[in-house]
Amino acid sequence: MRSYRKELWFNVPTRRAFINITSEVQQCIDDSGIKEGLVLCNAMHITASVFINDDESGLHHDYDVWLEKLAPHEPVSQYRHNVGEDNADAHMKRQIMGREVVVAVTDGKLDLGTWERIFYGEFDGRRKKRALVKIIGD
Repeated sequence: MRSYRKELWFNVPTRRAFINITSEVQQCIDDSGIKEGLVLCNAMHITASVFINDDESGLHHDYDVWLEKLAPHEPVSQYRHNVGEDNADAHMKRQIMGREVVVAVTDGKLDLGTWERIFYGEFDGRRKKRALVKIIGD
């Protein structure tokens, strides 16, 4: 069994964004030479997420509206965590969207469903952050 590790770096200029990273994860698989195995991709920051869903702008808009209703950014005074900070909502949004995904690698390709894509979700942007790609297999 072999393993491969790479960090994907992001510097999102806005507070929130959803970035399709499917091609970057596939490139990692190509670089690894692994044909059969598993790929783990996880956000390495507690105010970001990695998740799988459809790459459709209406859905991304709906996520943004839904998450803001569940954990609104303002007023920042509503959160105890925000004493000296303003990102408590980002921690909650990450909790809802999840930390990581695991996807099968079959014949050197991501074994995703028809419309499934891998996304990096940013909830407290405007600084450099990263996601880990770890692949194991043969």
